[in-house]
Amino acid sequence: MSRGWGLVVACVLLAGCGDPGDDMQASPAGEQTYTRFCFSCHAAGIAGAPRTGDRDAWASRVAKGRDVLLQATIEGVPPGMPPKGLCAQCSDEELAAAIDYMIEHSL
Repeated sequence: MSRGWGLVVACVLLAGCGDPGDDMQASPAGEQTYTRFCFSCHAAGIAGAPRTGDRDAWASRVAKGRDVLLQATIEGVPPGMPPKGLCAQCSDEELAAAIDYMIEHSL
């Protein structure tokens, strides 16, 4: 298996570590969604994911607009990010909140 696909598989295996019954209202939706589903790739920059906190990596993406970021998240970004970033059950609003959380902690 190539190294890139191995990293994607690792993200898939790590992404759903939370209990689906966890109370999403216990903390802000963006932080909770990020922690449960986005962190595993975005904290380490796995498979080309822009690292949370990397101002340069996020600046060019933010410049395209929040709607473009959300659409890319919903559709996925080949080759590394699958549709909805491994959170098939997340609503568009939850994904948007996670994007906002990453942006707030990156710029």
